[in-house]
Amino acid sequence: MKANKFFGLCALASGIALVGCGGDKPAQTDTKTDTTTQTTTATACPAGDPNKIKVGVMSGPEHKVAEVAAKVAQEKYGLVVEYVEFNDYALPNTAVSKCDLDANAMQHKPYLDKDSQEKKLDNLVIVGNTFVYPLAGYAKKIKSISELKDGAIVAVPNDPSNLARALILLEKQGLIKLKDNTNLFSTSLDIVENPKQLKIKEVDTSIAARALDDVDLAVVNNTYAGQVGLTANDGVFIEDKDSPYVNIIVARADNKDSDAIKNFVQAYQSDEVEAEAKNQFKDGVVKGW
Repeated sequence: MKANKFFGLCALASGIALVGCGGDKPAQTDTKTDTTTQTTTATACPAGDPNKIKVGVMSGPEHKVAEVAAKVAQEKYGLVVEYVEFNDYALPNTAVSKCDLDANAMQHKPYLDKDSQEKKLDNLVIVGNTFVYPLAGYAKKIKSISELKDGAIVAVPNDPSNLARALILLEKQGLIKLKDNTNLFSTSLDIVENPKQLKIKEVDTSIAARALDDVDLAVVNNTYAGQVGLTANDGVFIEDKDSPYVNIIVARADNKDSDAIKNFVQAYQSDEVEAEAKNQFKDGVVKGW
């Protein structure tokens, strides 16, 4: 049955990991624990080539956009940008914190806050904004929300920040009601009204777009929608352009003021990169700087 296929896909999600994360061995850390907060602080990472930077990005359209930033960085600042591609969001922040990467460009602040808190990554800092990549609801079986049947299966991302973001978007469509729609970490347990008795299925974000044959509706971000040939314009509904979920560039406290990081941010926040983002996402993207 299709339902079995869908849940099989979800089980396979745990096998998705790093596409390529080469580079130097993580620096040894001299840790000291605060007995009050129980957080761990690491020493600064060893200095590398000031004219080279290693940055984590998501594979797919976002990587193609980032490649234009690398070209701008090389041409304007003499900075060599090496990208490390990821297939999911679980590893890039840890890689930056542990010195495997100099920075990453793949998330919004609510995700960074939650991931840093859970993993005690207290040395990560925001150094610049990139774009808002609107969330959208995709479907193969319907063309409008009015066609969604009672008891329909709706797939939403299972990571904390994107889960809340998806639920807030579903509420805006009048499909559910949340206890507090300003809570950026709401879960399915916070749904207080569900008039259509929708079956909300929390799945790995990378799986949702590939399971459209097995669900009635899937709320997916542009990264994974783009990997299966979808754009925000293909959505049954789309997140408002004024979404607070702007993507960011993240570095560490010890390298945030380096010329390499500053020049990379300047290169990313360029007209050339904005044009490529609009090309890749068919205008389903908003400049965040």
